[in-house]
Amino acid sequence: MTRQMPQMRVLLVDDHALFREGLAGILSAHPDIEVVSEAKDGLDALVKAQELRPDLILMDVTMPGCDGLEATQLIKAALPDVKIVMLTMHDEDDKLFEAIRSGAEGYLLKGTTSQVLIAMLQGVMRGEAAISKTMAARILTEFKRISLRMPPSATKDAMVLTAREKDVLTLVVAEAMDKEIAVELSITLNTVKTHMRNILSKLHATSRQQAATYAVQEGLICAPDQENVLPEN
Repeated sequence: MTRQMPQMRVLLVDDHALFREGLAGILSAHPDIEVVSEAKDGLDALVKAQELRPDLILMDVTMPGCDGLEATQLIKAALPDVKIVMLTMHDEDDKLFEAIRSGAEGYLLKGTTSQVLIAMLQGVMRGEAAISKTMAARILTEFKRISLRMPPSATKDAMVLTAREKDVLTLVVAEAMDKEIAVELSITLNTVKTHMRNILSKLHATSRQQAATYAVQEGLICAPDQENVLPEN
């Protein structure tokens, strides 16, 4: 007699109610899957995840307010054992790498068939990653680039920092906080935060300190002893 897999308790997170309902119907039709609840955004997902302790969360990447990537970080910090698989309409490298850095076990396109989706989710519960072969190849390429420490000039155009991003990163090297950077560059605090997110994404860094260290080592910006990093008032 074949042993059945334990039932998978799933939390669905998407800001589109119609998509959630359709996905809930597909998953609930499978005998080994129970949809325990639905959430409309990242914060709602955090609350319900802590309350219901699902085995797996299917999380939309792009949502208003707290998006899927931020929610994944929050949920993983509170519930490290919960499995999270990201769902997205767009095949974007930066989102893929950020999802992995945030702790997600999978990254799937919404165009995936229901049969493949269920098989991928079952694989996640067995300790496998829910990613396509194409995305797996991208991850391997990125790891190879990092291991070889390829200079930024050898990477694709999307990895090149803009002049303003370099200004922000130079001030980070000088240990300036976001508010200080905003004042020095005459930009808003939200703009500083946007620049920092772009910098972390382009350099595949997990912190501002790591990004600053990498940028100095690779010659993207000058080290503090090479020039005055803080602009004169």
